[in-house]
Amino acid sequence: MAKRKLVNLTEVSLITCVVQKGMADTINQSLLDAGVQGATVHQGVGTGIREKMGLLGVAVEVEREIINVLVAKDQLTRIFERMYLAGRLDTPGMGYIYATPLVQAATYIPAHLIEGRGQGAMGAMA
Repeated sequence: MAKRKLVNLTEVSLITCVVQKGMADTINQSLLDAGVQGATVHQGVGTGIREKMGLLGVAVEVEREIINVLVAKDQLTRIFERMYLAGRLDTPGMGYIYATPLVQAATYIPAHLIEGRGQGAMGAMA
């Protein structure tokens, strides 16, 4: 049995992008085109001024898609910008994006990607 080892990823950030329903596929394709291995997408419901715009003032649920992706610190700006543009977040009401530095993260990283990069690096994933 192979020895199990935790690979700590310390120089990574989590990008979270909240967009209108149907935009996640476009953003995910832009991530794949950039070489990002994968992202997590889940559904949400937004609240705010738009919920009051329903018929006769009845609240209208606004469905959202939330995309999360881990990126190496040195790739953060490039991936962040790509997601912003793909999601058309420069258009009012399309959504928003933010990045959070992570203290610690872990996932499976093939040995050949770790060699020579150190445990803190994660550039091969993004």
